[in-house]
Amino acid sequence: MGAMADRRNLRLLTRYTAWANDRLFTALEQLPPGELTAPRATSFGNMLRTLNHACVVDQIWQAHLQGRPHGFTSRNTDSTPALAQLRGQQQALDDWYILYADALTGERQREVVHFKFVDGGEGAMSRGDMLLHVVNHKTFHRGYVADMMYQVPARPPSMDLPVFLRDAAPDLN
Repeated sequence: MGAMADRRNLRLLTRYTAWANDRLFTALEQLPPGELTAPRATSFGNMLRTLNHACVVDQIWQAHLQGRPHGFTSRNTDSTPALAQLRGQQQALDDWYILYADALTGERQREVVHFKFVDGGEGAMSRGDMLLHVVNHKTFHRGYVADMMYQVPARPPSMDLPVFLRDAAPDLN
């Protein structure tokens, strides 16, 4: 696949991520009180902490892409923000990733960035691969939250890529 196709896909996927995140946060705002923080059998204990983890990881990779320290010593925070605050943080990050993907040329997309993992290990990835990881990571954790919504019981929104392509995808050609 050539650089133009890669760039188009990164631009599409960052927009898809923002769309899916918006749909999920909107659905979560409709849940009964206490359900976001109700204990669940999941890695992060509840819906809100799962979303906070995803937001923290977005901030970590943003810092790697910007070549600056991120300041995190864990992939989650000790305290978890309220849903409205977390939604605002995530929207700002989603907007940043869209603008970043829009500006990423083929040469920069292939540029390898060296970084340290939160656990201290060394890492190196291309900027394009970093964006793919951010998109994939978020999809993974939206799936966790969707499963927890069924436990409420509540129906999660449809967040599939084909639905985005049908209903909201911009023309990126």
